Amino acid sequence: MLSATALHLGDGRRHFQHGPIDIVAQAEGESAAVASAHQAAAKRFATILSELVEELPVLRQPVSTQAPCPLSGSIARTMWEACQRCPSDFITPMAAVAGSVAQELIAFYEQPGITRAWVNNGGDIALYLTPGTHVEIGLFADLSKLDGLALQRGISLDGRLSVDYAMGVRGIATSGWRGRSFSMGIADSVTVLAQSAGLADAAATVIANAVNTTHPAVERLPANQVKDDSDLGEKLVTVHVPALDDQTVHQALRQGLQQALQMKQSGLISASVLTCQGWMITTDSPSIARYLTH
Repeated sequence: MLSATALHLGDGRRHFQHGPIDIVAQAEGESAAVASAHQAAAKRFATILSELVEELPVLRQPVSTQAPCPLSGSIARTMWEACQRCPSDFITPMAAVAGSVAQELIAFYEQPGITRAWVNNGGDIALYLTPGTHVEIGLFADLSKLDGLALQRGISLDGRLSVDYAMGVRGIATSGWRGRSFSMGIADSVTVLAQSAGLADAAATVIANAVNTTHPAVERLPANQVKDDSDLGEKLVTVHVPALDDQTVHQALRQGLQQALQMKQSGLISASVLTCQGWMITTDSPSIARYLTH
């Protein structure tokens, strides 16, 4: 396996890459503090993949709501605890891996001299904000419309999320059937804002699974037939969603919204945006509406 790399991208950014983990970290503040934080984060990053691989067999097992965490690594425990807090019939710690890795690394930027920072692990983002600061997060709902030509012309966003220090949001994650991980639902994207990136990641997975339908045109396969080492085993995952009638899409979104609202009311998440086939619904505005299509 190739060793971990940490490349300077300019503007206070670093690119950390090791195997399947691909991260862009950015920090603002005093130059010495930023450089020190990047160095410390890079040192920790180099150990993450091997640490997770050591406990991978347990990380691929379903989380029990009653049993104590059986894991020892700090990231592995964060993954387990995030998933244990999210109500689901079936979830493994792997549902929170990207967010939990980002959460582990953001801690190295939480130091004097840094005003704000973020660690973006494939769209799952951990934040560090100080009083008076905020970040703007772009929402791009349908990955099928993101290609080389779109990148050359400039990405046309479907929306923006503004997060300031006072909100208490320190993690943002997105899940959907087109993403890097499998989904049991039909959402193009479910974006979650929560108090931590690991929790946002787990919650986004659960809500995206709830955006679902029994429509016969939706194609599903056992996860282990799509990827032989999937943590989902024989669970059916979505592999193709054709154009569906609006009624089916709206019903699926409302199911997902119900799950999201339950999580918000219990304090697990701060907000969520759910999208499917040109339609959007949010925990702050539960009326289904059209969003910008590309």
